[in-house]
Amino acid sequence: MSSAFLAACRRQPVDHTPVWFMRQAGRSLPEYLKVREGVPMLQACATPELVVEITMQPVRRYGVDAAIFFSDIVVPLKAIGVDLDIKPGVGPVVADPIRDARGLEVLRDLEPDDVGYVTESIRALVGELGGTPLIGFAGAPFTLASYLIEGGPSKNHDHTKAMMYGEPRLWHALMDRLTSIVARHLRIQIDAGAEAIQLFDSWVGAVAPDDYREFVMPYTRRIFEAVTDVPRIHFGVGTGELLALLGEVGADVVGVDWRVPLDEAARRVGPGKALQGNLDPAILLAPWEAVERKATDILRRGGQAEGHVFNLGHGVLPSTDPDQLKRLTELVHAFR
Repeated sequence: MSSAFLAACRRQPVDHTPVWFMRQAGRSLPEYLKVREGVPMLQACATPELVVEITMQPVRRYGVDAAIFFSDIVVPLKAIGVDLDIKPGVGPVVADPIRDARGLEVLRDLEPDDVGYVTESIRALVGELGGTPLIGFAGAPFTLASYLIEGGPSKNHDHTKAMMYGEPRLWHALMDRLTSIVARHLRIQIDAGAEAIQLFDSWVGAVAPDDYREFVMPYTRRIFEAVTDVPRIHFGVGTGELLALLGEVGADVVGVDWRVPLDEAARRVGPGKALQGNLDPAILLAPWEAVERKATDILRRGGQAEGHVFNLGHGVLPSTDPDQLKRLTELVHAFR
């Protein structure tokens, strides 16, 4: 069975623009809320039958062109023994933030047995999906480092930047360890059957281009060099000033948030890459006429890219009406 999603990632001809949604597996879906009731996030991520059900829900409801593996970017850190939890309404919270060389000791190598539930879940999903590609994913080293250093989400990444600028040897040692963990986590997912991967660098938009080049880029590039056998997507938030650099790190597809029009993003990224994006998730809370107008404009601009995977510019908001996403999927599929 041919896949428009995989073809678009590889900049090959497609008969329709493929579409999937970040955070499509949950939050706004009533069936997701029902199966997650009373189940903590990290417990759900480690329960294969729940992972399969939640991953499949948006595929059944929307008819999207790809499934995204239900998990969280901190799963491999939890699996190797980092004392962390995901607090509702807050996000990942780390009990003992890493602020010195001794803190690095907890970051041992990730082994397949540490995340056996990931392999089990993906193998089951490959059978369930019936040809719909499964996207595996991981958090990029910079974003994971920020959580580990700050102890949780941060607006300004104060401690992170203080280490990056003030203790560069410690910073590079931390990034080196995280790079090995992330690359191994992606390889485990691919070996289990994931047909594409996405690297989320949610907070890297906080970094200036010169600092990205010195402190982040070498590690991101190393990850993509380790997983060359499937299409690779790279996504960050607030990365308009970094798009040219994101086009150089080795990904096949550059994700674009809603702040940069796709035709301009294609110019900044340069040739040889597909683009993914980039509807503002908040627009889905507006009347359908506004959604239709904006989505159609994005589809037209996406035609300037060598390949285009339609997506949101960030994740689905919890208050989104699932019917809006269903109509949006149908609109994208019908566009010519």
